[in-house]
Amino acid sequence: MSWTKDDPARLRGVRALVVEDETSLASLIGSYLERETFEVHLVHDGGAAIARAREVDPDVVVLDLGLPVLDGVEVCRQLRTFSDAYVVMLTARDDEVDKLVGLSVGADDYLTKPFSPRELVARVRAMLRRPRTSTLDRSTEEAPRTFGPLVVDAVGREVWLGDEAVPLTRTEFDLLATLAQRPQMAFSRKQLIEAVWGPSWVGDEHLVDVHIGHLRRKLDDDAVNSRFVRTVRGVGYRMGTGQ
Repeated sequence: MSWTKDDPARLRGVRALVVEDETSLASLIGSYLERETFEVHLVHDGGAAIARAREVDPDVVVLDLGLPVLDGVEVCRQLRTFSDAYVVMLTARDDEVDKLVGLSVGADDYLTKPFSPRELVARVRAMLRRPRTSTLDRSTEEAPRTFGPLVVDAVGREVWLGDEAVPLTRTEFDLLATLAQRPQMAFSRKQLIEAVWGPSWVGDEHLVDVHIGHLRRKLDDDAVNSRFVRTVRGVGYRMGTGQ
């Protein structure tokens, strides 16, 4: 039987970990994901979240910011030491600091409570439909790209700065690989959203800026005199030469 990219059958067996201390909300989120044929695991505190993530190796984590034992930021920080699962952060406050802190430790997206479970599922589906390296030109992805001391290997999904491997999240790598694949092109935020998050993603395009900032820190890159990820005023970003 054939199915389209939006058919729930393509998501069968995809593992989702829901970390939410409000048990009724956790169950509601879980029920919506189960309707999409996800394999769902529910936990209600941060300590249990880390243990369960190691056990089930989730593909996506729905993570509340305000958790007992360990808060969502610390859970995400620890999660990123052994997992590249997509992370959607949930926050009870519409506070820019909460959003930026959550994203800076490796979350891919966020939603502010109250939210529609349907919107959450739509965000998760959009993440899982990301084209990733399929957006790159197959004729040019064979060889790693070099920008001074920086090497971007799209096939192996590895980044090296000198002799040191750079640990990037999926989102950070996809942004860098997109820029590196067409180094002469200045990408707008919208173009980067479409390439990395997918054309069906909805949300604040300045999400790109947060991930670019975190990527620059990992590359020891100066935002003003950038060697690798350069700001194109009034447009967006482009790849630098590494000099």
